[in-house]
Amino acid sequence: MSVKKLRVVLAGSAERDLRKLEPVLALELCRDMVCYLEAGPLPIGKLRIKKLAGFSPPLYRLRSGDFRAYYRIREGEVVVLAIRNKKDSEKFLRRIEGKRRLYRKGAK
Repeated sequence: MSVKKLRVVLAGSAERDLRKLEPVLALELCRDMVCYLEAGPLPIGKLRIKKLAGFSPPLYRLRSGDFRAYYRIREGEVVVLAIRNKKDSEKFLRRIEGKRRLYRKGAK
C-alpha cells in the first residue's frame, strides 16, 4: 500500500524566514520538512511534530534543530506559515493568538 504524499507549500512569510537562515541550516530544515511533512504531517508517535492546543483551525509545529516550522494542513497540502528560532517561538505564538482574539471580537 502506497502512502499518499502531501504537497508542502511555503507561505510568503515562511519563505522569507527560510532565506534569512544560513544555507546549511536552511537545507537541514528543508530536508526535515520534506521527510516529515510530505508523508505524515500528523503527530502520530513522532516526537518532532506536535499539535498545538487552542488553535482553530489546528496549528502544528515541526522541530528541526533550534528551529520550529509552524504549519496547517488543508486539502492535500501542508502550508508552512512561519519558521522561527526556538527562542522566538513563544513570541510568535502569542502574536498569532492575539490576532485570533481580534478576529473573534470583530465577528460578534
